Amino acid sequence: MKLLEQLKNYKPYNEEEAHIKPIILEFLQQNENAFSRENVLAHMTTSAWIVNKERTKVLMAYHNIYNSWGWLGGHADGDEDLLRVVQKEVAEESGLINIRLLYDGIYGINILTVFPHYKRGKYVNAHLHFDVEYLFEADEEDAVRMKPDENSGVGWVPIEEINQYVTEEHMKPVYAVLNEKLNRLL
Repeated sequence: MKLLEQLKNYKPYNEEEAHIKPIILEFLQQNENAFSRENVLAHMTTSAWIVNKERTKVLMAYHNIYNSWGWLGGHADGDEDLLRVVQKEVAEESGLINIRLLYDGIYGINILTVFPHYKRGKYVNAHLHFDVEYLFEADEEDAVRMKPDENSGVGWVPIEEINQYVTEEHMKPVYAVLNEKLNRLL
């Protein structure tokens, strides 16, 4: 499994990632259905942090389920190539297809709590997302569009204003670390 090797070689950015890394590795090694939503307790997801060329804005979508602006991405749904999955998700959620990988390999890792909710009329219990993030660049002049069954807006958010857009308090520190890395790694 290519992802397992990438994660083994991933250098944690901070104490949180150093704590998370062995948990994700163990989860992948012990769960044959780690990439499937059939694992109702936890499963692999992937997210994109997409910045403009000036590194002053990030592309976000207003997610209908969470009533908040957030990154783009989604569930692996059986595909172990999370880079391919996140590129597909970005295209589906925003219409954006011209994205360029800015950071070779995994940009970040997180274990995120998903609270109980309804999706397409069906109840989804609380669970964990073992998330792998990738950093991309896109031209903010390229056309974007909504995916009405998932989001009700897609747009470029000034990095310094993210906390004004994001209403999910538990995600604000996640986005802050991604932006901190952006300033240090590029």
